[in-house]
Amino acid sequence: MNIEEYISSGVLESYVLGELSEREIQEVEQMAANHPEIKAEIRLIEDSFEKLAFKTAVEPNAAVKEKLMAAIEEKETPIIAMKPESNSGWMRYAAAVSILVAVSASILAYTYYNNWKNTEAQLTSLIAQNQQIASDYNVVNQRLDKIENDFNVVSSSAFSKVTMKGTDNAPDALADIYWNASTEEVYLSIQNLKELSQEQQFQLWAIIDGQPVDAGTFNLTDGLLKMKNIAGAAAFAVTIEPKGGSVNPSLETMQVVGNV
Repeated sequence: MNIEEYISSGVLESYVLGELSEREIQEVEQMAANHPEIKAEIRLIEDSFEKLAFKTAVEPNAAVKEKLMAAIEEKETPIIAMKPESNSGWMRYAAAVSILVAVSASILAYTYYNNWKNTEAQLTSLIAQNQQIASDYNVVNQRLDKIENDFNVVSSSAFSKVTMKGTDNAPDALADIYWNASTEEVYLSIQNLKELSQEQQFQLWAIIDGQPVDAGTFNLTDGLLKMKNIAGAAAFAVTIEPKGGSVNPSLETMQVVGNV
């Protein structure tokens, strides 16, 4: 903690008000001995509190004196007579000191409360920011992991690329399959497929021994799509089916097809 932070921490005000422990008092006095600016700040705080005492001092109501004297006279204990002027001056001094203590306590309580509320608000804001940063970081990490995985697939010699070109139903349609015959993994890369209604989905089919086998439904997306594992495929094709997919392909809606 540097000198400016130490001065603004509030410890010097607590020192002047006598609210520190013996160890903390020794620490402040040692800091003041080593740093003239801290010593000057302590004097400034003491002067400020003294000015505040004089500024907030209020002479008590005359009725206070009368009630106090009446209470004293009721006591049986002998009382040493004092001059009215001295008694009145003492009362004013005592009242001024009590008011100073009350005002100082109120000011400190208000100051510490405001500082606590501000600190609490800042902490809440920082926690929210950290949570958002952590969330964004996780999203970015997931995207990076997917990009890395996609790159490993398309660049691996273990995966065969099957280009599926558009049919008469969709001449401009285009998609690619990356298939690992050993692990049976299948990844789909969409190049150009049309938008579908909410009631429809694309469905990938693998042609195995002349029969279509479901390889999974999908929607339009970027990057590679992990589809169902397939063994022994001779070709792949994509059709448009009702949402959720079909048991058998709707050949009249076939969009792309390609041989392995």
